[in-house]
Amino acid sequence: MKQLTIKKIVLAYSGGLDTSIIIPWLKENYEGAEVVAVCVDVGQDDDFIGMEEKAKKSGASGLYIIDAKEEFVKDYLFPLLRAGAQYEGKYLLGTSIARPLQAKCQVDVALKENADAVAHGCTGKGNDQVRFELTYKALAPQLKVIAPWRVWDIYSREQAIAYAQKHNIPLGNISKKNIYSRDCNIWHLSHEGGDLENPENRPGEDLFILTKSPGEAPDSETIITIGFESGFPVTLNGERLPPLALLTQLNKLGSENGIGRADVVETRVVGMKSRGVYETPGGTILLYALRELEMLTLDSECLSLKQRLSIEYARAVYQGKWFTGLRESLDALFQKMCEYVTGTVKLALYKGNIIVAGRTSPYSLYSEDLASFGESSYDHKDATGFINLYGLPVRVSAGIRKGMFPGMK
Repeated sequence: MKQLTIKKIVLAYSGGLDTSIIIPWLKENYEGAEVVAVCVDVGQDDDFIGMEEKAKKSGASGLYIIDAKEEFVKDYLFPLLRAGAQYEGKYLLGTSIARPLQAKCQVDVALKENADAVAHGCTGKGNDQVRFELTYKALAPQLKVIAPWRVWDIYSREQAIAYAQKHNIPLGNISKKNIYSRDCNIWHLSHEGGDLENPENRPGEDLFILTKSPGEAPDSETIITIGFESGFPVTLNGERLPPLALLTQLNKLGSENGIGRADVVETRVVGMKSRGVYETPGGTILLYALRELEMLTLDSECLSLKQRLSIEYARAVYQGKWFTGLRESLDALFQKMCEYVTGTVKLALYKGNIIVAGRTSPYSLYSEDLASFGESSYDHKDATGFINLYGLPVRVSAGIRKGMFPGMK
């Protein structure tokens, strides 16, 4: 399948197995094309020092390494948090939310380099192909998209390893025995593949990298206080911190206390069920704290609407619809809705558990006087008229059906 019209391809590059073998494959199948690799640092703890050498040994003409950690936390993760987004009630969207930013940075390089095409290493079964390509379509629809996993004759990680060995591509710690597929960033670490493909199998303790086993966590509570302003976290234990620093510290605290593990069977965009195990220590703590503060500061109708729309926001992010009017409109609504979600939440972290230990807000809707079982300004007699009006539709409906309503025969 020789292609002569593509002169320069910008590849989303991680240095992992899939993207490493794509470089020689592109050069084999797009004769004379230059391959420029792009790696976007969203906190994945990679060996960036050796990455350029590895990319060039694989056949790339060069590598861009873009540090996007601050932007990732501030402009992607914290809006995701404010939205309260959890896909299918469990997954905190760590991989999903990173892909639009990584694809945006890749498009920026492609435009700078006057490239003809962009390429990615996502499989034809997965979600990431959708997330990358919807971003390409939104930001640079003129670029050709190359998705090798959908056209080549490599169908498994074992075959990919064999291809890499044949082409002398350095594998690092990837082997046929180390078969898990992992994705890491400042928000989470995911694990897929291997024995996890059978949902009956419990993940072994050696699978986890970020978090301690709850059983091995400290025997005493760790007390923390998180401060929020308009739905965004701004302080930890009274100290005002930039977004990245705040999340980094919470990741450490959550990891030490065995917090943030989730074993999820989810519905992929293409329709099939898949199983992943996730470690999201800081994000789990932040979402718990924000929900406690919302219970204090949002009225019933706003709280109910936010909970419903959080599901739609999570679906939009999971399905790669970050650069769409839907996501932007939802964020505009959440920005207004969370205008007064300001205050502090005290939490106790203990052996995988998060326990609320207090919350306060200058905009609290909780009135101790009204809620008290003791003497208060609340007039109990007011409830009679309220219930009569509130229950009027029920009374009318029942009366008509039973032939008991006044004036009926």
